[in-house]
Amino acid sequence: MSSVVVRNPEILSGTPVFAGTRVPVKNLTDYLEGGSTIDEFLDDFPSVKREQVVTFLDEARDQLTAAR
Repeated sequence: MSSVVVRNPEILSGTPVFAGTRVPVKNLTDYLEGGSTIDEFLDDFPSVKREQVVTFLDEARDQLTAAR
């Protein structure tokens, strides 16, 4: 992942979070898996920017298609 996601042992014991926040990336995937929208996630976690979510999803898609 690009600089959109960071891992730092000083932040949530190294859990991957959106850069500049303490919001774990897993929160986004849990929201989406549960049927929530990106807008609902962003409403609940206003420190995360839409661009970060879109970049994360684009990069995840690219990694999955490259793995084929």
